[in-house]
Amino acid sequence: MKILIVGLGVIGGSYAMALKEAGYEDVYGIDSNLETLKKAENLGIIKKGYLCGNEIIKEADLVIISLYPRLVKDFMQDNRFYFKPGAIVTDATGIKGHFIDDILNILPNEIDFIFGHPMAGREKKGIDYASKEVFKGANYLITVTDRNKEENIKLLEKIIYEMGFKNIKRINPYYHDKMIGFTSQLPHAIAVALINSDEEGRDTGSFIGDSYRDLTRIANINEDLWSELFFGNKENLIEAIDNFLVEINNIKNSLIEDDEEYLKRLFIKSSKRRERL
Repeated sequence: MKILIVGLGVIGGSYAMALKEAGYEDVYGIDSNLETLKKAENLGIIKKGYLCGNEIIKEADLVIISLYPRLVKDFMQDNRFYFKPGAIVTDATGIKGHFIDDILNILPNEIDFIFGHPMAGREKKGIDYASKEVFKGANYLITVTDRNKEENIKLLEKIIYEMGFKNIKRINPYYHDKMIGFTSQLPHAIAVALINSDEEGRDTGSFIGDSYRDLTRIANINEDLWSELFFGNKENLIEAIDNFLVEINNIKNSLIEDDEEYLKRLFIKSSKRRERL
């Protein structure tokens, strides 16, 4: 199988590393950065890199698009006539609902685009921060459409498991975006708000323990990618933020009213819910 990865940043580079470890040798890359392509070739995670991929797209059995959401549509629009008949295409973007219909409308009938989302990543960007370890034990979401062929989904799932993912869940695009608004985007928003709520000039670093360190790890954020993800899923994220504010105000009000029993009930509720996860 000839595999092509479009975009060899932190996620695309991690795909290439994981595929190599899984035994896939016929892997190629497309990237706009020549230095990134050279690094990928020198690491031995791709056979060859391309700045323009018309030639290699025609030969690829599986194309993995690891680009920002707005660029996925552009790539498909520009290259829709170059894909090999019967090719499987997938992506790695964190939101789906706003562009799935656009992709399907420009997709040739003989191409099967299976929308995917690896629930793993890095705070940094670029191939220098790529790692095959990031996928091990992680969840993977497949957003199924009526045009997907079952045999192609199963083939992609096989490859996903071989890269180290532990669980794969098939869902529709709208439920995907609602859940991602809560499980991914809300935590990033909370981490950013927590860091930014600190008083300027304090020696905060001397008082940091595991709780603060763990909660704020993702506040070291790729502003271009995450602003696009936030706005692309803003209705679901706003709903998640509103629900969070209700709960944070419950804690605040228990303190204002000196209601220790209510505060303890909130702690017990969260502990039980966390254990079920």
